[in-house]
Order: sequence, then structure tokens, then C-alpha cells
Amino acid sequence: MGFASTYLEERALFPQKIKEAVDRETGIIVVVPAYNEPGINKLLDSLLKCVEPACKVEVIVVINAPDDAARESLENNKITFNNIESWKKENNNCFFRLFVFMTDHHSIKGWGVGLARKSGMDEAIRRFNAINKPDGVILNLDADCTVDQNYFLAVCNELLKKNDRNGCSIYFEHPLAGPDYTKTIYDSIALYELHLRFYFQGLAYSGYPYVFHTVGSAIAVKALSYIKAGGMNRREAGEDFYFIQKLVPAGGYFSLNTTTVYPSPRASDRVPFGTGASIGKLSADKTPALLTYNTLAFNELRTFFKLIEAFFESGPMELHKHFSLIPPGLRLFLEEKEWIEKMTEIKNNTSGIVSFKKRFFGWFNMFKIVKYLNNVHSDFFGKRPVDIAAYELLQKMGLTFESKETKDLLLYYRQIEKVEIL
Repeated sequence: MGFASTYLEERALFPQKIKEAVDRETGIIVVVPAYNEPGINKLLDSLLKCVEPACKVEVIVVINAPDDAARESLENNKITFNNIESWKKENNNCFFRLFVFMTDHHSIKGWGVGLARKSGMDEAIRRFNAINKPDGVILNLDADCTVDQNYFLAVCNELLKKNDRNGCSIYFEHPLAGPDYTKTIYDSIALYELHLRFYFQGLAYSGYPYVFHTVGSAIAVKALSYIKAGGMNRREAGEDFYFIQKLVPAGGYFSLNTTTVYPSPRASDRVPFGTGASIGKLSADKTPALLTYNTLAFNELRTFFKLIEAFFESGPMELHKHFSLIPPGLRLFLEEKEWIEKMTEIKNNTSGIVSFKKRFFGWFNMFKIVKYLNNVHSDFFGKRPVDIAAYELLQKMGLTFESKETKDLLLYYRQIEKVEIL
């Protein structure tokens, strides 16, 4: 039995899709969900331009459709399949092996990006299992992305070859100009990406230790870590966020910033939230505007996290006193009796401050932070325009930046992030 045999027997939803034998030197497999993507050749051309890494590469495209897919979309799926097959014939000397299969969208309920990713990633696990490659890397892309030419090289050198690394979020940038979309679309994606990077920096400013982007088209994970996390979930939206939250606590997860994925800025109604849905809503306005979190919420988290050592050193009576030091928005979110019981439980099961902090953030994790942010912005703080909030956060971080223009702020936030991750 291979390292993944039990997982495949118990957790895989479909039988083997790809019959061709795996090259034993395969180290990277890219999984690409595709629904209504007849223009997928742009992605394939981008991958073809990449520098060949020191391992064999495969690309698996999973053409899927929801139960209520329109006839036009299903026809486009057939065109997508034919376009991929034609591309393979025209590029038969390509350094990566390209596979494509169409799912039977009536065979199982809930087809969406989560189930499509899971189908492709489970197939990648089968192939790594066949050559006993538990450290093989599964890359996630979307069919409308492009990548830097060193994409495979960076993943090979910084993840595949590093035994202490198990997965990563890859640096990304949305295009902000060009002939493919309207000015309104580009203005909208600038606002949305600024929100993502503001949120990232806000969490870092708060002192939260596990700050990573959760963009589905910019995730990589080693095969064994994928299995230990229970595999990809079947969510029709937000699958990337939930999956990464299972990977991070196990350790070895990092931000890879030496290459770049370029996701599309296009609008989409395929999922209820995320990039496509947000751009659809924003671009409906002639002058797009986006509200984001109030920096005061990150102030509260920062104060809260600075109290962790005091929590560790306190007994039940002292914890009661410390609860009054917790910022008011968080006190509204936390129930005092349950909080004291949780702190006591964590302390009773840890031997020192390091293990206490680890368990603390296992409890007050990203799920808890998101719930707090939603709660505090409905009952306590008002949301802020993203350009104003982003400017305010820079001031709190002690950084001087003159412009308050969205694109200028976004470019500066990109610069900060790449420098910090080095």
C-alpha cells in the first residue's frame, strides 16, 4: 500500500480518472478547475513560457458544471475540452504533461470550485501515491490566471526541495490596466485587492502569528500534508479559506513571494462571495466604492494579544480582573465566564508560555477573528472606505505615505508585503 491508499479508499469521491502511468520524476502537479472557460489557452500558454524546474510536471484540468448550468455554459465546457486537446497537439514537445477530464455534473450534488478542486487534487494524490511521493507538490490555479516565468522554479526550490515546508500561499497581483477589461473593472479590482492587503497588514499589525492570503488560485501543498488535513473540502465558495486554516496549525506553511500568480479581475456570479462576486457588485456602480474593516478593530486585537502573557500568569481571580482590561468590542464578543474557563483549560494543559500561546491561537484562530470582526462591525464600529482605512493603518504602522489614491496605496501595500515576507 502507498502512503495515500487509506485516504483514497475512504475520502476520494471518484475512481481513477487518468490511466497513463506517472513519470517517477514527477514532483509538481497543477490542478485547474474549469467551468465555462473556453479561453483557457491563455493559461496554458503562460505555463508553457515558464522555466522548466528540476522535476517533472503535470497539469490536470477538471472541467465541471453545477446542476443548474446554462446550456451555453455546457457548450463552452465542450469547447474548453476541445481547445485543450488541440493545444496539446500543437505543443506536443511541452515540458509538462497535460491531462483533462470532464465531470458528470449530475452524478453528485454541489458542484462548484471546492468539489472541482477536490476532484483534481485527489487525482493528483493518486498519481503521487503510485510513485510513493508524499512530498510531491500539488499546485492550485484557476483557468483565467497567468503566472510568472519562474513559477515552477520557485515552487520547486522553495517548497518541493525544503523538507521543513509543507505548503504555501503564493504571492499574487491582479492586473490594474490593459485592453481586456473596462476602466470600471480595473478600478474595482484595485479596491478589492487593497482590501485584501489591508486585511493582511491589519492582522499582522494586531500581532496575530498566522497571517496568510487565502486566494484559491495561489495555494500549494505537499501530498502528505494534504492528506493529514483531510483533503480539500466541497464548499461552493470559500473553500480556499477553510482549507488553509486546516494546513497552518500543522506547521511548515509559509508565504512564497519570489514568483507571482496573476488572477483575472473579471466579474463573476458563480459564487456568492469572493473576487468575482465582489467585482460584479462594485463594477455595477459608475464610481466604485468599497467599505472595509475599521482600524480600531485591529487596535482591539493588538491590545488583546499583548495581554496573553498576563493571562498565562493569572489564576481564576486574576483572570476576572484581566477581563476588564480587554477592549470593549471584544468584551461584547466574549462571554466572561466561558472565557475564564477557556483560559484556565488552556493553562492547565500547557507547561509554558510558548505552548500556551500556541493553544491560545488554536482557540482564537482565523474563524474566531472573522466572527469577531463581523460582530464588532455590526454592533460597535462602523466600516470605513478602504482607501481611508488603508491610509490610517499605514499611520498606525509608523509608515509615511503621501498619496491617498487607491492604486498608489495598493502599489505601496504590495511593496510592503514583498519586503516583509523576505
